[in-house]
Amino acid sequence: MRFTSAQRLDDGVLEREFTLGEIPGTLWTPESAAPVPLILMAHNNGLPKADPRLVARARYIAARGYAVATIDAAGCGDRPPSAAAEQARADLRRAMRAGEPLDEIFESLVGPLVEGAVPEWRTTLDALLELPGIGGPVGYSGGWTALGIRLAVVEPRIAAAGFFAGGYVPRAQREEARQVTVPLLFLLQWDDEGNPRQRALDLFDAFGSKEKTLHANLGGHTGTPSFELEDGCRFLDRHLK
Repeated sequence: MRFTSAQRLDDGVLEREFTLGEIPGTLWTPESAAPVPLILMAHNNGLPKADPRLVARARYIAARGYAVATIDAAGCGDRPPSAAAEQARADLRRAMRAGEPLDEIFESLVGPLVEGAVPEWRTTLDALLELPGIGGPVGYSGGWTALGIRLAVVEPRIAAAGFFAGGYVPRAQREEARQVTVPLLFLLQWDDEGNPRQRALDLFDAFGSKEKTLHANLGGHTGTPSFELEDGCRFLDRHLK
């Protein structure tokens, strides 16, 4: 892991850009003399690590005493674009506007992204846990629910997970949801135009976790109330501190 930039932000959080092989990422860490828990924060597939909503969440959680890290998925953000993924995204947007079935297009886009992203996230996790000031346990938080499901199943170091939305998740991850047993916080926007409500509720029901909590709020995809950040941090505090 090679750090390429560093700046101390006005909330005391240290923000550092890094590269790990071909993987670009960002790490936010609080001012702390003791090792802190680590949060892996993945955004919706196709959105870059510099997306303002992700950065705002990461800085807020880091200021609460966590190390927070994110990376760009292949073909996203600072990584070379993928012609196949861009075509699949265009097909998905066209189908949504036309009200056509989305499952097969979604499978062709998100399924391969998950398969490629999981090894990269595990490699990044290995490198992050070797850094001074970062200990365990590890949590996952993000809008890329399919990736979070797979990581929660295959990565034993993840002790708790927070997912956003989840209406459209590939078949493989809908089946894997039954194997997720870590404590879970699931956020649902009741009027989310991009995530069918019943499918999200069915996914929540499928999770195998004995402790799982659903927070549902009125509003569209980007209308998650700001107080959910505070509630999310309390969830992390219960299970990671």
